Amino acid sequence: MTCCGTKSVLVVTVCIAIFVSIMTLSFLQKRTIDFVPVMKKSICEGIPADDTITALKDNRTFIIAPYYDNRKNKMTRVIAIAHHKDVKELYCWFCHPSNDEIHISKAEIDVHSDRFGFPYGATDLHCPEPEDWEPRYVSIHWSPYGDTKQLPFFKIKNREPEGSPVDFTVCISTMFGEYNNVLQFVQSMEMYRILGVDRVVIYKNSCSPLMEKVLGFYIAEGVVEIIPWPIDSYLKAASRWHYSEDPKDIGYYGQITALNDCIYRNMYKSRYLMLNDMDEIILPIKYANWKTMMQNLQEQHPGAAVFLFENHIFPKTVFTPTDMFNISSWSAVPGVNILSHIIREPDRKNVFNPRKMIVDPRKVVQTSVHSVLHAYGDNIYVPMNDALVYHCRVPLQANLPRESLIKDTTLWRHNVSLIGNVSKVLQQIIL
Repeated sequence: MTCCGTKSVLVVTVCIAIFVSIMTLSFLQKRTIDFVPVMKKSICEGIPADDTITALKDNRTFIIAPYYDNRKNKMTRVIAIAHHKDVKELYCWFCHPSNDEIHISKAEIDVHSDRFGFPYGATDLHCPEPEDWEPRYVSIHWSPYGDTKQLPFFKIKNREPEGSPVDFTVCISTMFGEYNNVLQFVQSMEMYRILGVDRVVIYKNSCSPLMEKVLGFYIAEGVVEIIPWPIDSYLKAASRWHYSEDPKDIGYYGQITALNDCIYRNMYKSRYLMLNDMDEIILPIKYANWKTMMQNLQEQHPGAAVFLFENHIFPKTVFTPTDMFNISSWSAVPGVNILSHIIREPDRKNVFNPRKMIVDPRKVVQTSVHSVLHAYGDNIYVPMNDALVYHCRVPLQANLPRESLIKDTTLWRHNVSLIGNVSKVLQQIIL
């Protein structure tokens, strides 16, 4: 009896000890992940991340920037690039620099649906924030444990909206391949200014020395903001949109990620954002400028978040004489002269015509190139008699005879202002 009683007591004691250990470990683990007091000067004195793209040590995740987003749930939304299969778990480390606390929450990893077959894609990391304080910085780590001083930390943007927003910002993503189409770029910039642009944000990977000079001019004018975009320092970047056409890590130099970052970066800086390429101009037909156009469209569609415009190809291989404009000096400038290209291709039946967009950034959650994936508002398809996308590029229907093409001189409505402005800029920079 004594032996059996001793054994029973021992078994009970061991069970209690095991139970207490499990509960203690569970409590500590929960405390570590949810809310952890730490010593002063820890994560807030980690490694400040000042680059546009920051690689995590897993080499499968690349952080662009975190943005405060309280439109639905209070959280920090981190714009990132991630491998759609390999990245399964990430944690958000929030620091409180004044009361010695760290809050660690598990990130919801949302790889955007439009990857076009590439292994890496634009990704949102949803980071739940602490309930009782507003963090100013965040780190992203693959584990809830680690040396806080070794982690990069990022300032959370949009916590406090900056100043009064401008009306129109153009997001250009991305400039790559030692871009040197100087004449068309200057013409597009001056058309933007005629139509009412306030700022042009360019995600720049590479361009020619002459193009650098042009960009410097527009930066000094206060029109252009350059976002460095060294994506090819981290990933094999394709210059095509689909993996089947250029099987590398990420498509079109990370264009979709850049567009999403541009939306959040300018969410409270601009009333409208235009998402288009450097060879595209959203050209009003029914209206004199963008402001008049958008006032009318928004009045007609008060619940709209996204306005989509038909893309029309003006082949750069089909010319119209411009002798009457007296612009022969432009021939010394490298690039396409859009005034020579006012012949457009007809729509192709049963072929999808991708559109470009003007969006209200405060209503957009995720965007692709030709459509918004998630928004708090309606999509509006703007008819061609209101406006179109003037897209001067290589033809899509190269075998069509000229008589099958359509003459469209909408661009020439602005020829006096455009020629004067472009000539003035070229004289200052090049000629």
